[in-house]
Amino acid sequence: MITKPSKNKTRKVRHARVRSKIAGTAECPRLDVFRSNKNIYAQVIDDVAGVTLASASTLDKEVTGSNKTEQAASVGKLVAERAAAKNIKKVVFDRGGYLYHGRVAALATGARENGLEF
Repeated sequence: MITKPSKNKTRKVRHARVRSKIAGTAECPRLDVFRSNKNIYAQVIDDVAGVTLASASTLDKEVTGSNKTEQAASVGKLVAERAAAKNIKKVVFDRGGYLYHGRVAALATGARENGLEF
């Protein structure tokens, strides 16, 4: 019997393909997104030094919203504010193998509206 790979396994293959082409530097770090069923997480990462410069998730107390899409937009706003506090204006967006749709797109829009350029 042939079994098809899980959604997460195919997502990881897509993510590896994207990550082979993009990397964050100190001048232009990577905005990475991870989406679980309940929460969404965003990190601004300098891949050269291997450090996280700013992060936000729906687990933070500052996040507002009645549904998951509104919460994702709030996470985008929060990560943009935290990045701006460290003088980060330009980033490379890493959607993590997810489709640029729904919560991932809402997070990106929230980050763009609050000063991040990508």
